[in-house]
Amino acid sequence: MPDLARETLALRGGSADVIWRRSDRARRISLRIDMRSGSVVVTLPPRSSKRAGMALLMENDGWVSSRLAALPEGVSFVDGARVPIHGIPHSIRHQPDGVGGAWVEGRDLRVTGDAAFIQRRVTDYLRCAARQRMTTLVWETAAEARLRPRRVVIKDTRSRWGSCAPDGTLAFSWRLVMAPPFVQAYVAAHEAAHLRHLNHGPAFWALVEVLCPDWRLASDWLRDEGPRLLRIG
Repeated sequence: MPDLARETLALRGGSADVIWRRSDRARRISLRIDMRSGSVVVTLPPRSSKRAGMALLMENDGWVSSRLAALPEGVSFVDGARVPIHGIPHSIRHQPDGVGGAWVEGRDLRVTGDAAFIQRRVTDYLRCAARQRMTTLVWETAAEARLRPRRVVIKDTRSRWGSCAPDGTLAFSWRLVMAPPFVQAYVAAHEAAHLRHLNHGPAFWALVEVLCPDWRLASDWLRDEGPRLLRIG
């Protein structure tokens, strides 16, 4: 679904970055807030005009402005920024003359090379750490229920922390590496349970309860703190 245009518009609560998109599958004009970019996304069906989308945006000016104002502050991967790893805050420390890419040393995340590479190297490090962590959790959790995933993949998703495909492939957001271990364990258990139940019925939740007794606490954490993770990076 390609972007038609990006522009900054004046709303009641101040200026807002608006992304216009057209979708062949959309049946009506819709508005949503992209948590990661802090933008307003307006999706237009094939025959709808941008003028109609603008009218809907203006009608919902107050809702959009309040949602944007409530967004957690964004955190970029730059020298000195604090980034949680497994729920523990770490400070990015740039070592331009060092070698080795990126690694954790105490409560620091050391990054070498030119400053222009910090963003990519931190992201690569976190994605790799997420792959290792979630793969280990999934296989351990699935084994408890005598289940076997086909494979585990790490993605850069915008809204879903995890998913289970019909072929048994489990996918997870790399941002889970920033969440506390008990939250990571819950998401692993949730998706592992889908290997047996591709739904959210009583049997599914009963299995989640067995695999992760603290799942309600973790689910609440994701509801309350998850948006903050989407604003990092």
